[in-house]
Amino acid sequence: MDIENDQEPSVPGRELVTICLLASVAGVVIGGVGGAFRWCLNHVERWRLEMVEWAHTLPGPGWLVPVAITALGALLAASIVRWVPLAAGSGIQHVEAVDRHQADPPGFAVLPSKFVGALLGIGSGLVLGREGPIVHMGATVGAETARRTGNADQVRLLQTAVSGAGLAVAFNAPIGGALFVFEEVTRTFRFRVVVAVMFSVATGVACSRLIIGDAPDFAARPVATPSVALLPAFVVFGLLTGLVGAAYNRLVVGSLHLVDSFRSLSPVTKAAIIGGLVGLLSIVAPWAAGGGDALVQHVVGGGALALPVVAWYVLLRFVAGPLSYAAGTPGGLFAPLLALGALWGLLYAGVCEAIVPGIDSSLAIPMAIVGMATLFAATVRAPLTGVVLVVEMTAVTGVTVPMLAASICAVVVAHATGTPPVYDSLRERMLGASPGTR
Repeated sequence: MDIENDQEPSVPGRELVTICLLASVAGVVIGGVGGAFRWCLNHVERWRLEMVEWAHTLPGPGWLVPVAITALGALLAASIVRWVPLAAGSGIQHVEAVDRHQADPPGFAVLPSKFVGALLGIGSGLVLGREGPIVHMGATVGAETARRTGNADQVRLLQTAVSGAGLAVAFNAPIGGALFVFEEVTRTFRFRVVVAVMFSVATGVACSRLIIGDAPDFAARPVATPSVALLPAFVVFGLLTGLVGAAYNRLVVGSLHLVDSFRSLSPVTKAAIIGGLVGLLSIVAPWAAGGGDALVQHVVGGGALALPVVAWYVLLRFVAGPLSYAAGTPGGLFAPLLALGALWGLLYAGVCEAIVPGIDSSLAIPMAIVGMATLFAATVRAPLTGVVLVVEMTAVTGVTVPMLAASICAVVVAHATGTPPVYDSLRERMLGASPGTR
């Protein structure tokens, strides 16, 4: 990551004022849009879980109801992508490509397409995250706001800056959203970008909290700071998670290639088939479908899960996430990664408790929280962003040191495998493909 200061030309006062005003306006807009999206998604997700419970009470083939609903949601979301191809997938790779002058900034049509398409896909049960659509909607809002000035440089600047506000709104994590821009999107600190990011993030999160509240996303049970003697356990966990993250990245890209290989089927048909499979999965294991917020809350809140059940969910979500992403509907990777990381940490803690003397069940929640940040770091290769996001989402600071140790170990191992960061792979795929941008 480069830190540019003396090398960067000074910003004229009038331009700086313009950037601050535009970033603030765009932040207010994405705060309202992103907050409304989260509010809608929360209600749709609650309805989905209630629907799955209701389906279990139906006589005969009641299990077909969730299958049909997820298939229909995926089909409708993929139909929207047919009209607006840029709405497919996460959108973060497109934000990065625009910042690198490899693609054009998004047009306004991306915003309603992402909003509705992601509600249909994620809300029906696909294992996708809310953050990708909100980040892309933020980039769209930023680009559209700056277009009013007629300055091409500010269009790219604002689309990049307000994408960070989108991530901040998605996770109610303002510092994490800002770091995401510096560590992952631009990989540099430039004064104009820093100013635009800070203004858009501050106004965006402030506005979104009027809709979704200002509490952390997850109410974690109080966690005592782990003993320094346990640090080697976190280091080993980080090394193993590096391998898991590299495998997950390969599976994401491999799933896209596999689904694309069925050329005789239309994208809408393939999305419906994948939706049906995930809907069937939700009958067998309801928490294996969807973004995973309810599952994470159960884990970090101290809810009980038997070790075989945890292992089962790890396996299911490890496969269901990349498969859902391959459907090509609007949706991101972050939120499912956080859920998978929490489960993976819980599984590791359970194994350690069974085989390592001196380790007991008190390690479970700290390891689950560390797992969220560590798997994120291994796949995205943005360890500081992952650590800060998880700290802001859980309001748990006692595991910061083991989280940093595990995350950097995971990044080193994942890098050593030769597997690129997931968004680098997706960006290369997007630039080398025809209209799809998954």
